Amino acid sequence: MSDSINLSLDEVTQLAAQALTSNGFSTEQANAIALTVTAAERDECYSHGLFRIPLYLKAGKNSATNLKAEPKIGQSKSAVVHIDGCEGFCPLALQKGLPLLADKARHHGIAALAIHNVYNIAALWPEVETLAEQGLVAFAFTAANAFVAPHGGTKPLFGTNPMAFAWPRNEQPPFVFDQASSASARGEIQLHGIAGKPIPDGWAIDKEGNPTNNPDDALAGAQLPFGGHKGSSLALMIELLAGALIGDLFSYESTQKDTANYGAPFGGEFLIAIDIAHTVTHADAKTAQNRAEELFSRVLAQEGTRLPSSRRYDARARTLNSGVKVSKELYQQIKGYC
Repeated sequence: MSDSINLSLDEVTQLAAQALTSNGFSTEQANAIALTVTAAERDECYSHGLFRIPLYLKAGKNSATNLKAEPKIGQSKSAVVHIDGCEGFCPLALQKGLPLLADKARHHGIAALAIHNVYNIAALWPEVETLAEQGLVAFAFTAANAFVAPHGGTKPLFGTNPMAFAWPRNEQPPFVFDQASSASARGEIQLHGIAGKPIPDGWAIDKEGNPTNNPDDALAGAQLPFGGHKGSSLALMIELLAGALIGDLFSYESTQKDTANYGAPFGGEFLIAIDIAHTVTHADAKTAQNRAEELFSRVLAQEGTRLPSSRRYDARARTLNSGVKVSKELYQQIKGYC
């Protein structure tokens, strides 16, 4: 990365946390966000790294946002845990809820975590990876603001609506994927705009519904679902899981709530965790994982293939020792917030 500086991961965390606390975030909220941002930088997922700090700060200017929110835990004897984020940000709510979800999954075999009333502009893979590191199979879903037109339509209705999945592996980092139901994440379009690069065909349409390669026109128009009607169906499924199922907002309702156009989606996140020890009937969890490893090996036996998340893990191996490169412009911008 040209015109950049090198930061250790600890320095990334400190920089992010300082920028947030300097602008009214509680230490607990700031630290949870900073760790999430650092994980993205560590794995070279730049669109969810320090690039997001200005977005958190912009969202924090919304009078409805609670920068010092303390999430409230709601538990029952059922297999569902509820966390009310109290108009704060999702990373802290996840910190509070994930251990409880894991305990419920081990007890019941399958459990769910419903996070309510949070602003969520982070990636989903950190939470499912955390659960898979504990031997659990995990899913996560969240909606967003209305950025994406349904297949055949021209007006934003769905969010980018990401989904994430993780499977525990034997003595290796988990198998993880995290992908939007749109053709691209919104942050990727924003990064193309910052770099002055056109976006690929099929990512978006402009306000008039015409295909566009211009990032600004794409952001003003509508993103497109990946795979046409298939991605559109997944986006609709996620609206139902992260909205209607847990009593939270659909993407278009989140946009309606964002009257000042701060751009931070507000609503819920829905997670599922499964303990393999409860689901196999003829073997143990270790055998199930060994069978998964056989499948993974057959995928990799074909030339040109790779497993999702392998690039992130390769990046992690580098950055844990060498740190990360951050553009001087972004670094100075965030330092200015401090």
